[in-house]
Parts: sequence; structure tokens; C-alpha cells
Amino acid sequence: MSSLYNFIRVASAAPELRVADVDFNASQMSAAMQAAAVRGASLILFPELSLTGYTCADLFTQSLLIKRALNVLQTLAADTQKFGVNAIVGLPLAVNSRIYNCAALIGDGAILGIVPKVFLPTTGEFYEKRWFTSGAKLTPTQIVVGGSTVPVASNLLFVANNLSGATLGIEICEDLWTVEPPSGAYALAGATLIFNLSASNELLGKKGYREDLVKLQSARCLAAYVYASSGPGESSTDLVFSGHCMITENGILLAESERFCFETQIIYADIDLDWIQHERFRNGSFSADTPKRTFQYIEVSLPRRVPSQERLGTLRPNSQTPFVPSNVQKRDSTCTEVFSIQSAGLARRLKHTGTGTVVIGISGGLDSALALLVTVHAFDRLGLDIQGIVAVTMPGPGTSQRTKTNAEKLIQCVGARLRVIPIGEAVRMHFSDIAHPETVLDSTYENSQARERTQILMDLANKLGGFVVGSSDLSEAALGWCTFNGDHMSMYHVNVGVPKTLVRFIVEWCAETKFLGETAAVLRDICATPVTPELIPIGEEGEFQQIQQITEDIIGPYELHDYFLFHMVRYGQHPAKIIYLAEMAFKDRYNRSTLLRWLEVFVTRFFSQQFKRSAMPDGPKVGPVALSPRGDWRMPSDASAAAWLAELKTLKNRGALE
Repeated sequence: MSSLYNFIRVASAAPELRVADVDFNASQMSAAMQAAAVRGASLILFPELSLTGYTCADLFTQSLLIKRALNVLQTLAADTQKFGVNAIVGLPLAVNSRIYNCAALIGDGAILGIVPKVFLPTTGEFYEKRWFTSGAKLTPTQIVVGGSTVPVASNLLFVANNLSGATLGIEICEDLWTVEPPSGAYALAGATLIFNLSASNELLGKKGYREDLVKLQSARCLAAYVYASSGPGESSTDLVFSGHCMITENGILLAESERFCFETQIIYADIDLDWIQHERFRNGSFSADTPKRTFQYIEVSLPRRVPSQERLGTLRPNSQTPFVPSNVQKRDSTCTEVFSIQSAGLARRLKHTGTGTVVIGISGGLDSALALLVTVHAFDRLGLDIQGIVAVTMPGPGTSQRTKTNAEKLIQCVGARLRVIPIGEAVRMHFSDIAHPETVLDSTYENSQARERTQILMDLANKLGGFVVGSSDLSEAALGWCTFNGDHMSMYHVNVGVPKTLVRFIVEWCAETKFLGETAAVLRDICATPVTPELIPIGEEGEFQQIQQITEDIIGPYELHDYFLFHMVRYGQHPAKIIYLAEMAFKDRYNRSTLLRWLEVFVTRFFSQQFKRSAMPDGPKVGPVALSPRGDWRMPSDASAAAWLAELKTLKNRGALE
């Protein structure tokens, strides 16, 4: 199994430049190529007309400049073999007595193909048609350079013969700014890596617009979009250029350069080709569409190596908590958005049923706390009486004093109607009915309590003319960590789209920003309480002592399970790649054997517990991962996990041998 896991490291550069000094420019580009090779990049992109400079103006009609650029291109092509890196270079090219603004892909010591610019800007400060002819008017042809035949056409795509899913498409500056950029057709024809050589001058507000444009095209094409723009070495007679470089993937900005630096700027990012393919597999409109153009596919080889400084996959987002924003400034907007989605869904259900009453079980834990806060928010949005929220605590044999107290305090603080209904006697009677010894603390013992609580909530909702709001979260749905027809069931699950790590994040946010005094204190203590089902006795009835049952000791850390869930469902990654990434993300927290242990638990439970998700109640999708059988995730309840577990076994055996 490859240690590179279908990542490709790419670089985008704005080299130091002198207008019309081809030899100097080539020397700077050669140095950048060498630097990129040392960092493990397979390919480096340079700006538009990077060999000559974009602002040469009427010098482009000088044959000396054009010939020199083509000659030096051969030298750079030789450097690709010397350094072990491919490059995309901009230059003017004369074909049939016309000049074209071109991009040349070089690699393996050769010029592999040349793509002319199609859309030539002629508005405002741009007047490229004064010198160049559109590539759309060039019939695909070939030129001979240094004794080798090189294809020249606007419909070239380059397919890597040594990297699955890597197909390169090239467009130039204005091509991106048009109504239908060529990259859209490239993507439909299979291009997963799109490169744009640009010379975009700086104006007030243009940076943000340019960034949005690049990210959006990356998202629309379901591709990586690599962008390099001319630096401040260009002529400043009328314009200023900044050297704005970007690398994006599926709409996400992976890397961005510092602008206005006269020295060479190089940025790097690791592109996940598997994720791009996964997104395209999932996208029905993408797979159903067909390219409107005919393309020439040229087979190329991309240098593949494990970089000396960082493992492939290092230079991209790999948060320990992928569901939780790492940027603190985004916290308020994220939490507000989640709250709005959850409460709007519940409010719509309230309007549909025409009731102003809901019943909700409150345990003193994270999930029920968030569900109660969301319910209060929904009632506020509709102008309903908060007393219509009947919040029920149902202490049992395993309930601790801490969770019982927190549950009651929180209900009182938000102004809901408190009901305390102990379940001990009812559960013991049930054990007698089914001849189950109270001393046998098995799944029957535990699940009977969960089902008794659900029965109380359901019957109470019937009595009051309302419905039950559930609190089980996305992580519990993924793991099946809920009792079938117990806490698994409700009339509306407000948390079903929220993973546990995000639940904790939102409750902490509420304690810090939305509530004061006793309410905030209760929420903080709930966040500090270990996650527990509290289904094992801790003493005689009525004695609420220390928590005995810690969920994460039983099934593993939720931060790991949320990480596994995100990468398996959102990115479609297989166990070996998940472990590879997890080792980097959690290198200071968990060793390899621990990660393998809990990933095996996750995979086993994810497959075996699908039957619960197949029968899950309605609830709003909140983030990029959802498991509703009516929405994002359709999976047979009897699907086999054998292939996934076999790969994990191979990883474990390999570790034992090492």
C-alpha cells in the first residue's frame, strides 16, 4: 500500500522578475523549481508570461524576445529532469506568423505541451489583442523545439500515468473571469488539477474578489485550482502587481502568498486526489453531465517522492476537531448558524402540529442541555410560552447527584416547566415482569431504563397534546450508542445533525456568551461532567454518588470518533489513509496502536448499528455530514465491514512486525 496515499504536493510561485530580461527571469524560476523539488512538490506553477514579464507591451512584437523565450524554455525543461519537478511556465509563442500568450508544461527534461490563452481582455487597462491572437483561432498543431515535436492547442489535458486521478488542465488569467471558463469543460472531461497563470493587477477591493473567484471555480469544478499571478517586479508605469498566489481545493483555500514582495514567493499545498474523486462520485449533476468540447489527452509522468521536510498530507487542513472551527473569530457565527438551523427546524414542526407544548428529557448531560436551549430558542422565535416546554428528569439507579442537580437547575434557569419522575420502582417492576434478576447488570438491565424513560416521555406528550423532542446527537447515531426504541426515538431529534465535539463547543459558547450567573455556572459544570449514560447502580436508591460509568472509557474518545466519522463519510477515506492522517493530527495525543484500536471500534459499530439509523426520527441536517436514511446516507443494515476490518488487520500486523 502506497505511503503517499494519493496526495500530490503542488507549488505556486511569483518569482522575482525583470521586465524583458528572459535570462534573469529563467534563473529565478530555476531556483524556485529547485526549492520546490526539495519541499517534495511534483509541480510548480508560474505566472502569466513569466519568462518575459507580462508588461512588455510592444516589445512582444520583437522577434528577439520571442525567440529567446523559447530557447530558454528548453533550458528550464532540462532543469525539470535535473531537479525532479514539473513546471508550468508562461511565454509568448509565435505560430504561423501570429503571437500567442501561452502556458507550457515542462517535465522529464522535455516540453510536454503548450496551451494558448483563449480569452484576451481588451477593456480598461488591458489591451492584449494589440499583440496576441486568441488560442480559439489556432487549429491544434505541433511545433518543433530542439528537435522534438510539441503539441500546441487550447484543448490539451495532461493525464498522469503514475498517479490515480491526476489530470491537469491549464487556463490563463482572463479565461477564469469569463462567463464560461474553460476550466468547467476541463473538469467535466476529467481534469482534477486546474492551473491558472495570471497577471492580475491590484486595485482597491480586487484581492477579495479574486480570492472568491478562485475558490468558487474550485468548488464548481470539484477540483484543485492552483493560481499564480505576476509580482511587483512587473512595470509600474500604469499598474501595480502583487504576486498573489493561491491554492484551493473543492472551494477551500489551502494556501495563499504574501503580496507585494519583490523577492520570490512560493506557496505549497497537498492536494487530496481521493477526496476530489469522492466528491465527484457523490455529485449527481457532475456525473450526469458531459463535456461540450473534444480534448486531446497527453500522458505525462509526475515526480513522486516522500518529501524530506514534511509527510505528504501535512500541508492541508487536518484538524483534530474537523466539525469545530479552529478560528475563534468564527465561533460566534458557527454557533449562531447551528442554533438557527436547529431552532428553525423545531419551530417549523411546532407550527405544523399547531401545538405549544413539547416534552423533553433532561439528564444533566451535554446533549439534553443543548436540546433544551434550542427548544427555548424555538419557542422564543414563535412567541410561545416557555412553560409549554415540559422538561422531565427521570433519576434511576445510576443517576448521580451532580447530574440530577444540574438538570433541575438548568430547567429552572431557562424557565421551563420541571417534572421529576423517578424510574427506579417502575424498572424493578419491569424486571419482575420479564424475570430478569436485578443483580445481572447486562444490556437488558441498561436498556430497560432507557426505554422506560422514553415511554414516560411519549405518554406524557400524548397526555399534554404535545410531542417529544429528542436529544441524541450525530456521534451517537454513527456509533449506535443509543438504545433502540429508547433514547434512539422521539418525535423530532434536534441534535441528530450535531456531532458530540460540536455539541460541547456550542454549550461552552452559550456559557461564555449567552448566559450569565447561575445558568452559565450550570452549563460550565455540565461541560466539565464526564459523558455518561448513568445506567449502572451507584448505591441504594436515593443515594446519588460518584459517576461510575464513563462513556469514553467504554467506546473510546469522541474526538477520535468524530474525526473518523468526518474522514470516512465526508472524504470517503479508507482505514489506512484515516490512520495516516490521524497520526499527524494526534501525534502528541495518541499513539498508532490506540488509533487503530478505536478506529476498529468505530468501523465495527458504524456498520453493525446501521439498523438504528434506518429507523431514526426526523431531525435537521446541520453540517457537512449527516446520517439520515432520507437524506445523505443510505446504507444496507446488513452491509459487511469485512473489507474495512481486513485493512485494519493488515495495519495492525504491519505494526507488530515493525
